[in-house]
Amino acid sequence: MKILLLADQAEPTLWEHLDRRKLEGVELVLACGDLPASYLSFLTCFTAAPILYIRGNHDDQYAQNPPEGCLCIEDQVVTVCGLRILGLGGSMRYNCGVNQYTEKQMRQRVQKLRFKIWRSGGMAEGFPWSQSIRYRANFLREEYADGLDPQDYVMEKYRPRYMVYGHVHQNYQYNFKRVRHHGDTTVINAFGYYLLDVPVTEHS
Repeated sequence: MKILLLADQAEPTLWEHLDRRKLEGVELVLACGDLPASYLSFLTCFTAAPILYIRGNHDDQYAQNPPEGCLCIEDQVVTVCGLRILGLGGSMRYNCGVNQYTEKQMRQRVQKLRFKIWRSGGMAEGFPWSQSIRYRANFLREEYADGLDPQDYVMEKYRPRYMVYGHVHQNYQYNFKRVRHHGDTTVINAFGYYLLDVPVTEHS
């Protein structure tokens, strides 16, 4: 299954200079925040793949003008082609933005999702995705009271196959890494765009 991951900036070859070859074979699009609503709506005209999105810290305007033809799965667990997907957007609170959360608020959001995750059958065969895998741009672990941030908690408790995130731009780091691993979880930065191929055996 070919999944197109998007975050943080509109990819010129999918927006200003559309190259339809980049959408060939794509069966699912996951938008991880901080993207123009018009960009996501534009893509619905050129792919039959469902476009799922969460809100980033710069997506306050989505409340009035959400991406047309796309599905927001903020704080939801959905199943697409056998993949269970949890949507958890937002970033650490740094001003009064609508899609910003304190550590306590983020933990409460995760706790409220426990029943939905259990009812869906767990996350081991699917993946959650978040707007920021860490609350810092350098991808280093924050020292929380119990030493575990909310996203780490999700990965270590539910052991999803993938964690996809945005918010950390490529130019934020000199040693930017697209893919990392956290235990059994493959962690992917969706900055710009990234194609993820999930073998059929993983979601059949």
